[in-house]
Amino acid sequence: MNTIGGSIIRHRILVVDDEVDNVEMLERFLSEEASSIKSVTESNEVERVFIEFEPDIMLLDLHMPKPDGLEILRNLRSVRESLGFLPVIVLTGDTGRTARNSALLLGADDFLTKPLDRQEVVLRVRNLLRTRRLYVELDEANRALELKQKLR
Repeated sequence: MNTIGGSIIRHRILVVDDEVDNVEMLERFLSEEASSIKSVTESNEVERVFIEFEPDIMLLDLHMPKPDGLEILRNLRSVRESLGFLPVIVLTGDTGRTARNSALLLGADDFLTKPLDRQEVVLRVRNLLRTRRLYVELDEANRALELKQKLR
């Protein structure tokens, strides 16, 4: 778990992959980066879990039984936009440009190809979580300023 100025930063990570071994590996990789990790192996449960869990980042397997990762990205697009910057890293064994470009076009923020490298996964997640935290802090500061303006 990360700290800034002595205070603990709590990160919620959602891992979505239909392969239990991949989920367990990612949970091990990211155990020190999160205050909470929620994993989903049934792709038809992702939208519900996403809304209930309110993650700070999602790692999403691209190729799963319906709905696949692209459809999940499509379905969660408006929810993610309403939450501001909520990063998604797409995971896949597909090295083709079409898969990568489709995922990025649908709003993925990063793309990792399997087999996954522990250090790369951790560093990319850290970077996107840092960006998420900065976005949240900026949003909170803007709301405080707006409230202060209204009270004048």
